Amino acid sequence: MNVALVGNPNVGKTSLLNHIAGTTLRVGNWAGTTVEKKEGKAFYKGYEIYLVDLPGIYSLEPFSEAEQVARDYLLSQKPDVVVNVLETPNMERDLLLTAELLEMELPTVIALNMVDEARRLGIEVDKEKLSELLGIKVVQTNGRTGEGKRELLEAIVQNYEQKIKPFSLRYSQTLEEYLSKVEGNTKFEKIKKAQELYGEDFDKLLKDERFAFAHGLFYKVVKKVNQGAFELTDSLDKLLLHPIFGLFFFLFLMFLMFKIAFDFSAPWMEWLDGFMNNFISPLIVYILGESLLSRFLSEAVVGGVGFVLTFLPLIASILFILSLLEFSGYLPRVAFLMDGLMHRLGLHGTSFIPLLLGFGCNVPAIMASRVMETKRDKLLVLAMVPFMSCPARLVVFSFFAVLFFPNPALVIFLLYLFGVLVAFLTSFFLQKLVYRGSLHHMILELPPYRLPALKLVLRITWAHVKHFIYRAGTLIFAVSVILWAMLNLPPGVSNPKDSFAGYVGRALVPIFKPMGLEDWQITTSLIPAFLAREIVLSSMAVIYSVEEGKKEEFEPRKALQEQGVAFVNALKESVLNLLSPMPKALEVKEEHSQLKSAIKNSMNPAQALAFMVFILLYTSCLGTVAVLQKEGGTKFALLFLAYSLAVAWVSGVIAYRLMSLLVG
Repeated sequence: MNVALVGNPNVGKTSLLNHIAGTTLRVGNWAGTTVEKKEGKAFYKGYEIYLVDLPGIYSLEPFSEAEQVARDYLLSQKPDVVVNVLETPNMERDLLLTAELLEMELPTVIALNMVDEARRLGIEVDKEKLSELLGIKVVQTNGRTGEGKRELLEAIVQNYEQKIKPFSLRYSQTLEEYLSKVEGNTKFEKIKKAQELYGEDFDKLLKDERFAFAHGLFYKVVKKVNQGAFELTDSLDKLLLHPIFGLFFFLFLMFLMFKIAFDFSAPWMEWLDGFMNNFISPLIVYILGESLLSRFLSEAVVGGVGFVLTFLPLIASILFILSLLEFSGYLPRVAFLMDGLMHRLGLHGTSFIPLLLGFGCNVPAIMASRVMETKRDKLLVLAMVPFMSCPARLVVFSFFAVLFFPNPALVIFLLYLFGVLVAFLTSFFLQKLVYRGSLHHMILELPPYRLPALKLVLRITWAHVKHFIYRAGTLIFAVSVILWAMLNLPPGVSNPKDSFAGYVGRALVPIFKPMGLEDWQITTSLIPAFLAREIVLSSMAVIYSVEEGKKEEFEPRKALQEQGVAFVNALKESVLNLLSPMPKALEVKEEHSQLKSAIKNSMNPAQALAFMVFILLYTSCLGTVAVLQKEGGTKFALLFLAYSLAVAWVSGVIAYRLMSLLVG
C-alpha cells in the first residue's frame, strides 16, 4: 500500500513519519532534482505500508521545484491513500491546500497534527463534524510524542479497504458553470482545463472560492479560539529577531554550533583514523604476511573504509545540531535575520549557515544545504561552499607560509579572504549567466518555538548519516582504492617515481609549468591531495623519501591496549574541548621537520604561493565531490570539478607571476 504525506512546511509530517516508520526511515533526493525525499515502511494488520513524505508545499500550482515534485507524484503515482497533515493551530491556512487535494478526489485521510499546542492555545476542533462535512476520516495526532499514530494507521487501512473518497467539492454557481463547460474525470482536471480556457478571470474567482471554503470550514469546526495565543513565541521573537540583539545571539549560536560540532568530533575522528590505520591495517598484514594482497587489503580497503568513517562524527554532529535548530523553530528565523544582507548578494538568508560551516568542513556544509528552499539557491550555495577554506587546508597553508614568508598569519588570512571572494564571484557569474533574473522573495513562515523530541532528532540524523554512507561513502571508497593502486602499481614498485602516479605526475609538469611547478614530486603530491588535503604533507614526505624511523614490530595485544587507551583519551579530550572557551579544531600541530628542508631546497616563495592558491581553490577533497554529486547531481559535480580546476590553475599562474615580480 502506497501512502503519501502531504502538507504545508513545518506541519510535522516528518515527525509523524518518524513515529510510524521508525528505523526504516530513509532520506535521499527525488530523481533528477535537489529536493529532499523522506520515506519509510510500516506493517499494520497484515499490510506493508510504504510511506512517502512529499515536500512541504503551500499549493499544488507548480511555482517551485518542490510543488512540481509533489504534484507530479500525486498525478502519476496515484497513491492508495493521501494523508493530509494539518497544523491544528494554523488550520485555516492549511485548509487552502486541503481544498486542492480534495479536488483531486483521491482517497484521503486528514491528520490534525500538533493537537497539544492547539490545546495550550485554547483551540478545539470538532473532528467528527469535520469528517462529516468532508466525507473522510479525521484523526488527531501529535508528531512530537507519537500520540494518534495507531489511530492514523487504522484510518489509512480502513480508507484503503473501503476506498473512501471525499465528497465532491461544490463551489459557487458561477464557478460551477465554468466547470460544466469542460470535460474531465475529476474536479482537478476540469479546473486545469478551465484555467487554460478562461485565463485570469477564472483564476481569480477560483482563489476566492478556495479561500471562502477554507475560511467557512474553519469556523464551522473550530469551537473555541483563545486570542493572545503565541505569548511565549512572541516574547522570544522580540529578542531573537531584534536587528541587533538577534544578530548577536545568532552569531553566538553559530559559534557554539561550530565549536561543539568540530571540537567534540575531532578527537573521535582522530581515534577512528588511528584505529583503522594503526590497528586494523597492521593486523591484516600480521595475519596474512607481507604481500601485495595484504597491502591492498590493509592500505586500500581498510584505508578507504577508514577515510569514510572519519567523516561520520563530524557529519553526525552537524546534522544533529541542525535538526535541533530546525525542529525547535529557530532555523526559519535565521533566514529572516540574514535575509537583508544575503539578498544584496543575490542569495537567501538560509544560505549563510552552510557557507559558515564550510570553514569547518566542506562535506557537512554541503549536506547542510538541504535547508535551502529552491533548486536555484541550493546549487548556488553548492558552488560556493568548496571555496571556503577548511582546517585541512590550513595545515598545508601553515606549513608553507611559515617556511617561505616572514608574516605567515597575513598570508593565511589573505588566502582565506581570496577563497571567500572567489565563492561570491562564482555566485555572481552564475546568477548572470545561468540563473538570470531577479531573486524571488520567499514568504518566511515563523513556526512557534517547540521542544524537539530527542528520539526524532536522533532518527533523522541517523537517516542522513546512512544516506551519506550508501551514496557518498561508496564513491569515496572506490576512488581511494584507485588512488592507492596508482601509488603502488605496477607490482613491486618501491620508488613513487616509478609508480603510475609518478608517471601521471611527470605528465602533469607541462600543465603546471606556468605556475612555476616544474618538479614532478610536487605535481605528483597533488594526486593524493585530491583524496584529502590533510594528507598532502605526508604524501610529500613519502615522495621526497624523508620519512624517518623504523616501524615497530606489531603486537596485537599491545596494539589493542593502545587503542583502548586512545579511546579513553578521545572521550576525555572531546569533553575537555567542549569545556574550553575557544575552539580547538583550528589548532595546527607542528610536524614534518625533515620535509621542510627538502621543500625549502626545491621551491621558492612564488612557487609556494602558487601551490597554496591551487590547493585553496580546486575542489577541496574527494568527500566534497562525493556529496556534491549526491546533492547536486553527477553533471553538476563534474562541471564544478572542471570549473574549480580551471579557476585554481588561472589563479595559481597569476599568483606566481605577481609574486615573481614582487620578489624580483
